[in-house]
Amino acid sequence: MSGKFEVYRDKAGEFRFRLKASNGQVIASGQGYKTKESCLHGIESVRKNAADAKIVELEEVR
Repeated sequence: MSGKFEVYRDKAGEFRFRLKASNGQVIASGQGYKTKESCLHGIESVRKNAADAKIVELEEVR
């Protein structure tokens, strides 16, 4: 089984998504969106951009 995106409404009534791994662990979550359509666009943006995303290591802030 592969990972899945879950779309839900938060306590404020906004739409959010979370990406769960096949073991059920949440590995990413999205911001709050006013509409379900906007939330689905956010998911598509993750799908489109994550495949080629670079890993950038930031220096620890002291």
